[in-house]
Amino acid sequence: MSKIEVDTIDKQSGSTLTLGGSGTAVTLACGATQTGFGRTGTVDWNTTPKTTGTFSAVSGDGFFLNTSGGVITANLPAGVAGAIVSFADYAGTWQTNNVTVTPNGTDKIGSVNASIILNTEGQSVTFVFVDSTQGWLNVQDSTSNERPNPFIIATGGTITTSGNDKIHTFTGPGTFTVTNASTCAANNTVSHLVTAGGGGGSTNRGGGGGAGGYREVKSPLNSYTASPLDGYPSAPNRVTVSAQAYPIIVGGGGAGATAPGPNTRTGNSGTVSTFSTITSAGGGGGGGRDYIAGTAGGSGGGGGGTGPGPGTSGAAGAGNTPPVSPPQGQNGGGGTPGSAALVSASGGGGAGAAGTSSPTSPSAPGGAGGNGTTSSINGTPTARAGGGGGGTSEVQPIALGGTGGGGQGGNDSGTISTTNGTTNTGGGGGGGGGGNVDDGGTGGSGIVIIRYKFQ
Repeated sequence: MSKIEVDTIDKQSGSTLTLGGSGTAVTLACGATQTGFGRTGTVDWNTTPKTTGTFSAVSGDGFFLNTSGGVITANLPAGVAGAIVSFADYAGTWQTNNVTVTPNGTDKIGSVNASIILNTEGQSVTFVFVDSTQGWLNVQDSTSNERPNPFIIATGGTITTSGNDKIHTFTGPGTFTVTNASTCAANNTVSHLVTAGGGGGSTNRGGGGGAGGYREVKSPLNSYTASPLDGYPSAPNRVTVSAQAYPIIVGGGGAGATAPGPNTRTGNSGTVSTFSTITSAGGGGGGGRDYIAGTAGGSGGGGGGTGPGPGTSGAAGAGNTPPVSPPQGQNGGGGTPGSAALVSASGGGGAGAAGTSSPTSPSAPGGAGGNGTTSSINGTPTARAGGGGGGTSEVQPIALGGTGGGGQGGNDSGTISTTNGTTNTGGGGGGGGGGNVDDGGTGGSGIVIIRYKFQ
């Protein structure tokens, strides 16, 4: 292919220069104009972004429109066949603050003399003026304004926000789906709280159920007050997410033992809650009367009371079973010797404290449930994972459940009833009262909460 130089002009008539020859390339000098070549559909991009307000677009130019500070109105130039204008979303904010494109005078956009709104994040458009019938037509429209995303994008559960953080709360089974991982590695380590279902209490001076296992990690990038059980310093406790689906299991509370029935029964243990590599164990069931031990679990169940003669109440159920660090729960109460008959039962363990052992006196209430622990991961300080109170052999005294959803213990003849652990706290169920008339309380279901920066 040859190149036409200035001294090889084919034809000149006045100020019009005609260059010819099939297969030749033509170079125009700076400032020269042309006709007959046609437009290729491209524009010259103005790299100084337009910000809030109204401006007049110029044919042949492309404009980056930054609406992060407010809306923008772009007035199109007068329509001339072949005129071309392009717009692009500079900051990825058109979905929040849109762009209004207005035709000149009686010109049309897509056959209608009216403005249009651009409100898609990352959009870029190109308009060409065709004729008076159709006016400006959009010949290119793209939302593939690719840019690194510094934040996680995810779905699943009930979604709320707190400051710059997004919170996903699962009160039942579900899926936490990460559709876009952050380009900043630190942002992909998410805060989480995983609490299992609490254990059920036993009946007839039955031990209180242990709280469901409680495991929490607070990312340093999230602004809230974590519980004292924040496990972030231990790397195995952390979860770093990627773009995939994470099944969520929320454990149910264990059923309490029912009356009447054998005194050797224990309450049922709660079931596990899981998120990714994190599993919290269900709370242990409370031990039955006649010296039955509480069951091991996230927090251990309280030991059952004594029978009709002196003896030692049931042993404590072990907490933090299986073991993790920091511990997911505490032991239940138990193992108190009684000098007389009808010693009441012990409380179940909580995430923050062990259950209280049964008293030595038959006239005292059962052992209180161990307290849970408090976190603001959901945006509000909330106590969870309290142990259930033990059942008592007396008419009036009762054993309170631990703070964080533990159920209270019942008393003799059922004048004060056992209560269940609170739903979605992992609280243990209370132990039933004496006389074999009061069912053990059911443990509260667990909860899974995930928190991360989204802006």
